[in-house]
Amino acid sequence: MLLDRATGWCQGIQHCPSANFNERPDAEISLLVIHNISLPPAQFKTGKVQALFQNRLDPAEHPYFASIADLRVSAHFLIERDGEVTQFVSCLERAWHAGVSRFEGRETCNDFSVGIELEGTDDQPFTDIQYAVLIDLTRQLQAAFPAITTQRICGHSDIAPGRKTDPGPFFEWPRFLAALQD
Repeated sequence: MLLDRATGWCQGIQHCPSANFNERPDAEISLLVIHNISLPPAQFKTGKVQALFQNRLDPAEHPYFASIADLRVSAHFLIERDGEVTQFVSCLERAWHAGVSRFEGRETCNDFSVGIELEGTDDQPFTDIQYAVLIDLTRQLQAAFPAITTQRICGHSDIAPGRKTDPGPFFEWPRFLAALQD
């Protein structure tokens, strides 16, 4: 996996382009937001996250899907439990991952952030390979966008408190952040 700074796309991973993005305002990319997702909830490697981000989720396929099928959302990246990475939106574009959000007094975090979804739930540990891939991808993002310092990496719950809980209590922040310092 290698991030092409000119295009904002990583080479060597799966691309699954989403229509759920738009042009960033004239804002420096300076925040990394970590999320978790699984569709249906707590089921993995189903391909349904990809379907959601591409507006192809069949609401009749699962009862939960009826409540989310009309959402128009995306993240830049998804890291599945086996470490496979899919990119949906160029890092240079604004993916629709954070929703109503605020970081250090600044609203609308999608304008200046990159969103990474980890396949998982709030109540299960993430896999070792997910951490390894997340660390590698984060280092590449920090090299491409130096304003993403370690202090500017957060969870969805940090920018949308009371509304979001991910990446959840099982995400090992000390492990992740310490590895970025190595």
